[in-house]
Amino acid sequence: MHQSPSGSSLGPGDLDLTQVFFKPITNAAPPSSTKRQTKISVIGAGNVGMAIAQTILTQDLTDELVLVDAKPDKLRGEMLDLQHAAAFLPRTKIHASVDYAVTAGSDLCIVTAGARQIADESRLNLLQRNVSMFKNIIPHLVRYSPDSTLLIVSNPVDILTYVAWKLSGFPSNRVIGSGTNLDSSRFRFLIADHLDVNAQDVQVL
Repeated sequence: MHQSPSGSSLGPGDLDLTQVFFKPITNAAPPSSTKRQTKISVIGAGNVGMAIAQTILTQDLTDELVLVDAKPDKLRGEMLDLQHAAAFLPRTKIHASVDYAVTAGSDLCIVTAGARQIADESRLNLLQRNVSMFKNIIPHLVRYSPDSTLLIVSNPVDILTYVAWKLSGFPSNRVIGSGTNLDSSRFRFLIADHLDVNAQDVQVL
């Protein structure tokens, strides 16, 4: 049985159609010699923000980590703590600033910044204060990282995720809230503790 060379006779009667279907690509940029660099920015250097930053570093999730906070002294201290632990962590560039320009080109922006609830303060009043903060935060992130995804952790998270979506103008699939992940994690721990098993072996829906 006669076998023709691969790709040399694609049509009937040994008609060569390669020139019809496969055209050479001209003026194309060569493939990148290095892998794409990823960048994650964490907005808010409080307890939650720093726990997230440390997890990102230990899990080797990004090439560049940026911290932004309104308090420069606290921010510098947190940045130095992370940088001084660099010998024990995967190789990641760590930057921090009160200027949102440092977040430029981020792939993911995680917003943990938010006002603390005052004693006897209603959730509605807390919401209003955090919405005011978001009106300053979100436009900066959109300006410097227009192609990023926003992950909202600040409380009340569901409402603030909606606010961030409206303020950003991003598609809904690029504005994500942490939702009830923390509540689910607590529930898994309580079940695991009661049954004396590992929490990772408990699944909740």
